[in-house]
Amino acid sequence: AVAILAQEYQLACCVSTAAMGEEVGSQVEVKLFGKWAYDDVSVSDLSLVDYIACKPEHAVFLPHSAGRWQKKRFRKSLCPIVERLVCSLMMHGRNTGKKVKAVRIVMHTMEIVHLLTDKNPIQVLVDAVKNGAPREDSTRIGKGGTVRRQAVDVSPLRRVNQALFFICTGARNSAFRNIKSIAECLADEIMNCAKESSNSFAIKKKDEIERVAKANR
Repeated sequence: AVAILAQEYQLACCVSTAAMGEEVGSQVEVKLFGKWAYDDVSVSDLSLVDYIACKPEHAVFLPHSAGRWQKKRFRKSLCPIVERLVCSLMMHGRNTGKKVKAVRIVMHTMEIVHLLTDKNPIQVLVDAVKNGAPREDSTRIGKGGTVRRQAVDVSPLRRVNQALFFICTGARNSAFRNIKSIAECLADEIMNCAKESSNSFAIKKKDEIERVAKANR
């Protein structure tokens, strides 16, 4: 507990120092939690470039902007991707609204991902979101009282939404009644999803949905 408090105090110092630097006019690079830069993060899937906000213009120190991202259609695509992950974690009644707790979990997750992969954890998260959602799904088409399934393409925004939902759901399920913490489970899920491992809950769901859609073409 003392180590966590020390970490959070260090983070607060980083953010306040950066803010002071901006006030006096010196150029300060915005890094997530004062550690990870956004400059070298890229989205390899062209269709998702406009929907995964990870460029320097979306850079934040803390994924807690208190922005009104749900007020207008498609506005949430401009919300930093790490903040969207934080918001997806706050599910199941008892966790609703506990954003500071979710931010702390994501901070520990990023540390674990960096230690295990030696890469920028923002890039690993972006790769996981790119891989974690189905590209084809099936919808219900009603015709003359009979209902059948029809395969359809999935829009880029829904792909990002579903990927984040699957990643958080997989982490939450594996952390429940487990000795591993939610941060460790989330880190495992993100890393497995980024390398398209079949151990990932998100990859399993994606394959299942795409298999059903293929059968309904």
